[in-house]
Amino acid sequence: MNNEILLFEELDFPIFQNRMYDSQEEARACPKGDIRLVQDGSSGLIRNAAFRSELMAYDASYQNEQAHSPSFKIHLEEVAAIVEHNLGITGLVEVGCGKAYFLELLQARGCSITGFDPTYEGGNPSVERHYFGDNVTVSAKGIVLRHVLEHVEDPAGFLGGLRDANGGGLIYIEVPCFDWILRNRAWFDIFYEHVNYFRMDDFSRLFSRVIEIGRLFGGQYLYVVADLASLREPVFSEKDRVDFPQDFMSMAVSGSSQPALPRAVWGAASKGVIYSMLRERGGSPVEVLIDINPGKCGKYVPATGLRVISPEEGAAILAPGSEILVMNSNYLEEIRGMTGNRFNLIGVEKAGMQHE
Repeated sequence: MNNEILLFEELDFPIFQNRMYDSQEEARACPKGDIRLVQDGSSGLIRNAAFRSELMAYDASYQNEQAHSPSFKIHLEEVAAIVEHNLGITGLVEVGCGKAYFLELLQARGCSITGFDPTYEGGNPSVERHYFGDNVTVSAKGIVLRHVLEHVEDPAGFLGGLRDANGGGLIYIEVPCFDWILRNRAWFDIFYEHVNYFRMDDFSRLFSRVIEIGRLFGGQYLYVVADLASLREPVFSEKDRVDFPQDFMSMAVSGSSQPALPRAVWGAASKGVIYSMLRERGGSPVEVLIDINPGKCGKYVPATGLRVISPEEGAAILAPGSEILVMNSNYLEEIRGMTGNRFNLIGVEKAGMQHE
């Protein structure tokens, strides 16, 4: 008996939306996988049932650093304050610390913290280049898990492993908010890399003791502080059923009854890559793709093979007053200041995609 509820299905997504390529040909030929979002009829959790973990191998060509943005740095300061308030400032562990920007932010604020990430390439002696789990001798007073849980195939099992390795303790978890994605018809926020999609209620079913829960970054992220010892198997009930909007993809294409979508897009990270790909498939391709990350500029994004240009190059080729679609409205004012208010900036949710 099939115990899954099908929500959304699309084929041939790049498996790494933030892997950069040296040529358009390489970028268009990137490895691809399918999206088959389902809600599990036993746990109520949402996942991509077509995900294949054996395809995922991260390397140095993967560029996902967001800390170039002053607005994102403000978000991280807010997160740091929540972590300090709930977990304290001593004996912290960050699982999946990546490039260790957030870990070093906490260190600069006076926290003692150890990071674990097998892909770390820096020189901070507080970071260990392996997974947090078996044979780890560090015992954390608090665990930080930022934007990791959406990438693991068995989130409840993964959290159980952290609980067992650490002997319980408090945990801070931050993930994208699926409710925000549905409410905003944000079809550009469904990625192959994200196996799981979480709603706030999911954490109330995962933990019997939730210390604090809320939304961050304009509602795009949600966070929970919970007692790992209270982890339990989530159980689905009808009230947990996802109400997936039938018009989820309605704004992916410029139809004859609506104005043409802007040809220029600001944001070559995950949202911009998927948005550009589905725009191209719908017959309304993006022509200009701008990003602030120097690691992306001059490179080509997967699927469309669009070349990423810098803000300076964008300002040189676009006429004053040109429309630019900003893939994350949290950055609108930052970009407006950076460009001297020369362009008509439109937040992606305002481009006919905001549904009440």
